[in-house]
Amino acid sequence: MKIVKSLWLLAVLTAPALAQEPALLVVEKKANAVGFYTSAGERVSGAKVGLTPHEVVLDPTRAEAYVSDNGVLWMDYEGPGGNTISIVDFEKRERVGVIPTGKFHRPHGLSIDPRTRRLIITSENPDRLVLIDVDSRAVIEDYDNGGKAPHMVMFDAAGVWAFASNTNSDTIGVVRVGGGETKTISGCDRPQGGVLNEDGSRYYVTCSDGAIIQVIDTVAHKAIGEIKTSKGVNRVAITPDQKTLVYSIGGDDKRIGFADVATLKETKTVDLGGSPLSLTLSKNGKYAFSGVQDNDEIYVLSVAERKVIQVIKTPQGAGPDPIVEIGEYVPPK
Repeated sequence: MKIVKSLWLLAVLTAPALAQEPALLVVEKKANAVGFYTSAGERVSGAKVGLTPHEVVLDPTRAEAYVSDNGVLWMDYEGPGGNTISIVDFEKRERVGVIPTGKFHRPHGLSIDPRTRRLIITSENPDRLVLIDVDSRAVIEDYDNGGKAPHMVMFDAAGVWAFASNTNSDTIGVVRVGGGETKTISGCDRPQGGVLNEDGSRYYVTCSDGAIIQVIDTVAHKAIGEIKTSKGVNRVAITPDQKTLVYSIGGDDKRIGFADVATLKETKTVDLGGSPLSLTLSKNGKYAFSGVQDNDEIYVLSVAERKVIQVIKTPQGAGPDPIVEIGEYVPPK
């Protein structure tokens, strides 16, 4: 009986603490912060970062996130912008450091190679790709990205080549990291976000004005196919089984799309209550998270059921953009 009572007391005492554990880290672009949210959608804490943060990537070897302090709200705004990357410890729930990017202003997209602990970022002012050592917190090299307004970037599977979406040049820049060789791939009108498949052989990139997702062979460095969708497509992720692409469609359509990787066909779209700017998946691939910045809302979708299962209201003026799972998201009942 004493053991039963002790276990009951332990459960009572620990339940509130467990309920407060954050599952999601949200970049709050308009609030110059990142927020820590529970699965129920409660914001339990936040951390100030630089001005107008845009993108985030998790360090797979540490409990840290790197956030680009872009400094302007929209990429077509004028102005010098910021020149720092914030380091956020998501166990301490605070900013624990800053990486200065020097003359490279308006950092935006980020990708990390865990084997070398190098971070590659896009700089919008001037137009460059910038390689950073996260341990020394210093810029190592910079590269010609082969176009204008590099927006998002991703290392290939080997960490040798980087793919950059040159939004204002309608090309994908393919840059050899460490060597500086640059190639370009055409056929993508206003490229935005992209994702590699598991074996690294394919890179899927959203072409916002072209209303397609372009399929790139990462060995041949050429486009080999496309998926027709809607204008405004901007971010994309791939499910762990490699069968489905999930993507956000902004602008007038305000939807989340699903496409079959094998057939390169769109199979379903789900309407949202606002224009999404981001799309990420939970670690198990069961849930999709999309930030609707102008509504201060986060939409959570069931990937299997192809439907919205939760709408999280962030504080007014937060402006949520990308969302990443840092704990375990469990949908509320």
